[in-house]
Amino acid sequence: MWLYLAMVAVAWALGWLVRDRRTLPTVTDKHVFITGCDSGFGNLLARRLARRGYRVLAACLTPQGAEGLRRDSGGGHLRTTLLDVTRSDSIRRAAEWVRQEVGEKGLFGLVNNAGVANPIGPTEWMDIEDFRRVMAVNAFGAIEVTLQLLPLLKRARGRVVNTSSVLGRISANGGGYCMSKFCIEAFSDSLRRDMRHFGVKVSIVEPGFFKTNVTDLESLEAALRQRWERLEPETRSSYGEHFF
Repeated sequence: MWLYLAMVAVAWALGWLVRDRRTLPTVTDKHVFITGCDSGFGNLLARRLARRGYRVLAACLTPQGAEGLRRDSGGGHLRTTLLDVTRSDSIRRAAEWVRQEVGEKGLFGLVNNAGVANPIGPTEWMDIEDFRRVMAVNAFGAIEVTLQLLPLLKRARGRVVNTSSVLGRISANGGGYCMSKFCIEAFSDSLRRDMRHFGVKVSIVEPGFFKTNVTDLESLEAALRQRWERLEPETRSSYGEHFF
């Protein structure tokens, strides 16, 4: 019994290693569009793929973020554009820019990485706009970007990578963040089934707690304190003045 289990484990590990070592014969003609490249995962991924030879199309929220990424890219083919994933007009402009960049080849990869976390805290401390702001970026923004670029992804038989979170599996706190990541998990599952016929792959990444702007503790605490201070006296009293 134990020998059988050991053999299965070894076979699984070998299969994983073989799959993980597979590489493309050439990547210099592969375009990858990444959102949220001002900092964090998106910024690191854009620079890494550019160094490896991919044709990176990096979307940043701010001109400063785009300029910094171009300066730090260290060579390689990297182009930037501005994108606010909460605005449909901005998404349409970025999608048209991508179409012009990729031409008839289509889009090899889309990485929906743009995201925010604040505010996080007890559900009763939130108002509806707190939920809407986070969902607009993390969920609806990623969905709308994907819908705009699906024709290009189908043309190239490409892939979509959606940045979720371990909090897309278990809701550890109130606010819109966990909800938005559950949404991305569900969207990815349905999109994967829908796109299988066209040869488009859909994956998710579920990071843990990494040091990025999204997990900046000072920012998270400041946002939480703002919500505590705006609570009605009766609500604050129910928690007690020493709760926060």
